[in-house]
Amino acid sequence: MKHIITLFRKDLLLEMRQQYSFYGILLYVASTIFVLYLAMGQPEDEVWNGLFWMIQLFVCVNAVAKSFLQESRGRLLYFYSIAGARDFILSKLLFNALLMAVLSITSWILFSLLLGNPVQNGLRFMGVAMFGGLGLSLVFTFLSAIAARAQQNAAMMAILGFPLIIPQILLMMKLANTAFSHVIQQGLLQIVLLLAGMDILVIALAVILFPFLWKD
Repeated sequence: MKHIITLFRKDLLLEMRQQYSFYGILLYVASTIFVLYLAMGQPEDEVWNGLFWMIQLFVCVNAVAKSFLQESRGRLLYFYSIAGARDFILSKLLFNALLMAVLSITSWILFSLLLGNPVQNGLRFMGVAMFGGLGLSLVFTFLSAIAARAQQNAAMMAILGFPLIIPQILLMMKLANTAFSHVIQQGLLQIVLLLAGMDILVIALAVILFPFLWKD
């Protein structure tokens, strides 16, 4: 746990010092939402929900892609000498989960300001947005580790990620629809458990398989 916290603090300090990266992502989010506002105005509830999760998907790709792609071979060798593979991957998963939670809330605020706020249950939608951001960050963090070993090919992460993430996006959209009305739909618990199981599976695969990439 000490190694995980130390590596997490390292990523956090680097992000605070290299603020241009974070601000660049915020500019990407703001400009994309502004273009949607100019093109569509204030869309209907279902369109609003679909646009929100599509923006979340592309934001996650841009935010998480640099997790391993920015790490040089010498730096990885240094981390290999001071920490274990599981500590390293868990710190990356934790940091990217926090980053996507912040970006999810920021996206919702910008959507509300420009595209209107049809959400009737704000707390539920905020929870779903953070939960969805967590799932997206876990998947793309693990794929970023794989892509980093394939000659720094970021395109591979997108190619591998989209077929895996589309079912999760569809489930998150269905879950988020419940925040647009006060009617509780059936089967929500099964969706939540399914998404939680998928997140746990990604974490388990990362912990089991990343050491092999780490040694390579």
